[in-house]
Amino acid sequence: MRTIQVVPYDPEWPTVFLRLREQIWPAVCEVAIAFEHVGSTAVPGLAAKPVIDADLVIPSRDELPETITRLRTLCYEPLGDLGIADREAFREPAGTPRHNLYVCPEGSLALRNHLALRDHLRSHPEGVEAYGALKMGLATKFGHDIDGYVEGKSEFILSILSQHGFAAGELASVQEVNRRGGPKETFLPDA
Repeated sequence: MRTIQVVPYDPEWPTVFLRLREQIWPAVCEVAIAFEHVGSTAVPGLAAKPVIDADLVIPSRDELPETITRLRTLCYEPLGDLGIADREAFREPAGTPRHNLYVCPEGSLALRNHLALRDHLRSHPEGVEAYGALKMGLATKFGHDIDGYVEGKSEFILSILSQHGFAAGELASVQEVNRRGGPKETFLPDA
């Protein structure tokens, strides 16, 4: 079992994301509409697990089979939704920087969750400090318990999402995934 490691913000994270984008985007640009840096590494100043999270946005689920085919040419292994609707996870190819790649249909709850949290934190420095301290404390408390770590972040995340127009049912869905632990550490976005 891996130790949950949360480190201070690294200003190289956006550069790592851009290098990943340069490798991936040419293969998928005809079926995808955006490639988003999400999760804590996408928020300047925020402590994070040193794993880049990226959402590849497709217009609808109809483009998923072709997107999977194209990502396989880059040696990405499809892992399914890992219990989160409308968010397909992929195992990174050997030799690439540590990252989680997800394919999400435009407008999906998973994508909206990632973008709302990222954008909120980018514009609220007091939230960055509070969330970073929370994550550091949870990593210490739950160093080998990813379920405890994720659940410990849940209320903070839900409080932000509730400010950004997420319906009660959507918030309940996010909370349910966080309570049951969601996907395991290797594939867990660090949002």
